[in-house]
Amino acid sequence: MNATGLNMQATFGMAWGAISSHKLRSGLTILGIVIGITTVVTVSSLLGGLKAQIVDFFQEFGPDSIFVSRLSGDPSGQNAPPKERRRKKILPEYATYLRANVHSIEDIGLSLFVIPPGSQILTAKVPGFESDNLTVVGATPSIYDITPRAVRQGRIFSESEDRRAARVIVLGANLADALFPAKDAVGRTAIIDGTEYTVVGVFEPAKGGFFGENGQDLQVSMPLATVRLRYPQSDNFFITAKAKPGLRDDAVAEMRDALRRLRRVPKDKPDDFSLSTPDSIIENFNKVTGMVLLVSIAISGVGLLVGGIGVMNIMLVSVTERTREIGVRKAVGARRGDIVTQFLIEAMTLSGTGGLLGVVFAIVVTLFVSALVPALHTVVPPVAVLVAFTVSVLIGVFFGVYPAVKASRLDPVESLRYE
Repeated sequence: MNATGLNMQATFGMAWGAISSHKLRSGLTILGIVIGITTVVTVSSLLGGLKAQIVDFFQEFGPDSIFVSRLSGDPSGQNAPPKERRRKKILPEYATYLRANVHSIEDIGLSLFVIPPGSQILTAKVPGFESDNLTVVGATPSIYDITPRAVRQGRIFSESEDRRAARVIVLGANLADALFPAKDAVGRTAIIDGTEYTVVGVFEPAKGGFFGENGQDLQVSMPLATVRLRYPQSDNFFITAKAKPGLRDDAVAEMRDALRRLRRVPKDKPDDFSLSTPDSIIENFNKVTGMVLLVSIAISGVGLLVGGIGVMNIMLVSVTERTREIGVRKAVGARRGDIVTQFLIEAMTLSGTGGLLGVVFAIVVTLFVSALVPALHTVVPPVAVLVAFTVSVLIGVFFGVYPAVKASRLDPVESLRYE
């Protein structure tokens, strides 16, 4: 047992000595493996962190929420596909119709996302501070019963304020902090796009988001009637419904049928509106990130293939350079299996070193991104590290077999004569 241990230790020592004696050649050989492993581990880490943020973001809306809009994706409608832009508008009357005819829903609310015309930029101003990093949304108060949001200060506007189109607003946490650093926003006035409003509340920071930022933290929320009066050209309505407990699937089916009737969609045609739930949005996001991960694996696979070929090449060169050494080992009793083991371990050490360096670089890159975007909490998955290192070692086994077998088949007499 001890002899075997010493033999293995000696074999690893010889392998590492052979690699160390040709540092530049070994470094260039494993570069492809380093790049491939770094790519996979980094991408999986970033996607894992982003996925956690997205799941938190949509889970805040509640499992029974159902969303209806003209366009898929961003509720603001920006960057929508041209085909979807040709769809008919979602009318506010739809919410009234669905409330009366869909018996599986408990409540329904309406939102209106303001898109400024042309190149106009929305601004928010208070004495001494100004911001153009904001969005304006009008909503019925019922929206905040369906998808509750915690209020840090003050309150949410009331039904009566909505009916009389009162000029009151609730600010997202980040926008409030930018305009009112002293945290005294409630009761103060702010000029939004040239009109004065009274701040009645400030939301708590929202959870989740895209790349660490939640757009809700930069929103100015107003009563729906106020927005319709102030921005009559805006027509980007968004319906949010809450299904009765346990009846979400029924509510989705009923709402789809009702909307198709309202919009006169032929039976053989697809929906000309977007109807989704938090689960379906997360599922679609997982499909997208899955494709991104597959593409990154394919790209890194090229690097791993190049690295593997490099390992085979350097091992073949090593066999040629050490022909006499192999002959001496065979002359003193080394078996073919011993020679195969020696060169396989050398190939595995070479590729394993590349894998280890790749993992280290991936961790460094992930930490750098986390420092650059603090709100994006990225963690290197232990499974990704284990798989990446294992794959790198297996590359050494796969591409090291042929050189190892070639070395084991050398004739000891001819090897000793080799110059």
